[in-house]
Amino acid sequence: MADKPHMNIVFIGHVDHGKSTLVGRTLLESGGIDPHIIEQYKKQAAESGKASFEFAWVMDNLKEERERGVTIDVAHKEMYTDKYYFTIIDAPGHRDFVKNMITGTSQADAAVLVVAAPEGIMAQTKEHVFLAKTLGVGQIIVAINKMDATKPEYSQDRFNAVKTEVEALLKTVNYKGDQVQIIPVSAFKGDNTVKDKGNLGWWDGSTLFQALDKLVLPKQTTDLALRWPVQDVYTITGVGTVPVGRIETGVMKVGDNLVFLPSNKIGEVKSIEMHHQVQPQAVPGDNVGVNVRGIGKNDIRRGDVAGPKSNPPSVAKTFTAQIVVLNHPNVVTVGYTPVFHCHTAQVACTFTEIQKLIDPKTGGAVTDKGDQVKDGEVNFLKSGDSAIVKITPTRPLVLEKAKEFPQLGRFAIRDMGQTVAAGMVIDIEKKQM
Repeated sequence: MADKPHMNIVFIGHVDHGKSTLVGRTLLESGGIDPHIIEQYKKQAAESGKASFEFAWVMDNLKEERERGVTIDVAHKEMYTDKYYFTIIDAPGHRDFVKNMITGTSQADAAVLVVAAPEGIMAQTKEHVFLAKTLGVGQIIVAINKMDATKPEYSQDRFNAVKTEVEALLKTVNYKGDQVQIIPVSAFKGDNTVKDKGNLGWWDGSTLFQALDKLVLPKQTTDLALRWPVQDVYTITGVGTVPVGRIETGVMKVGDNLVFLPSNKIGEVKSIEMHHQVQPQAVPGDNVGVNVRGIGKNDIRRGDVAGPKSNPPSVAKTFTAQIVVLNHPNVVTVGYTPVFHCHTAQVACTFTEIQKLIDPKTGGAVTDKGDQVKDGEVNFLKSGDSAIVKITPTRPLVLEKAKEFPQLGRFAIRDMGQTVAAGMVIDIEKKQM
């Protein structure tokens, strides 16, 4: 594990475009899962009327996921390529479960965006691309999947048409050429995934496996103070309380004293585990389970962030942010209270001030704009607007300034079952704990 650099990769995209199947296929062909397990799933899937779901079941372990045929929560699996050791995060595509997808994506260094060739770009494809960019995913591989289901099969013309659509979408959120790879695959048949190009003889680019090895390791943030957002808290018999989550910045070592905020609990690191292997320390990007002495299961919860007692995480009483309204059915005004998703926290926050509307061309403030801005006072925001706003969380929330800790300074805003805006923290008025 330690001899290859580690990266976290999330598989995202619209529901039913084949994300879980692509993960299962990739794990099988790269030796990450035993072939007899796939055979077993194939039999079970056929018996329950879900033929063709055997690969998806590698990641979809929950009974409800299998019955509904959709991914609900975020699953983790390990995989090795020639160059890297990956943790695969399989995120749900279904719109009911976007909050889980946000948690998964906020932990990723890179993403595989799965787009089904027959359907092309769909609603969640767009939303997931916006979120990936907002949550700091700097590199993206687009797998144009289900090439076996195009008419005619494995159609190069259809691939090129979807590729053009995807390139236009990625440009709107500022993914540059060198951050993007676009490849054709058939997850179900295995064409161009790991071993060979199969029926995609016209394709002269990378397989998915080769594309993964072209990803660039993100800059390490070990020089910053430790920030460790908690994703879940478990009680393990004979061990004790074990919070799990991904190290965002800094280094965690056995023996460290940590403070968990906003719960304001202190504990000592007794042991660190990653993929069931004990290790002496953890660095940014590591998804770890940590046995913490002095902490009970009900003392801390998802959304807490651990840091050193000497340099604790910031809890915001209020904060100033720059936001972009992506998709709101009407207008955003002072008093609006949607849910903010930042790292693993989901907290309702109120817009208390709209300080200025920003002109996207100049970056300066818009001082007059009909009913919207009068004498420098901004009355409301609508889709497409960028603005500086002041926000008050309805309960304590750990945030950091984006320029100091980018991973804890970015957020997505959701309301009415969709992502309505995204932004980054400029300044924080800290709450005394």
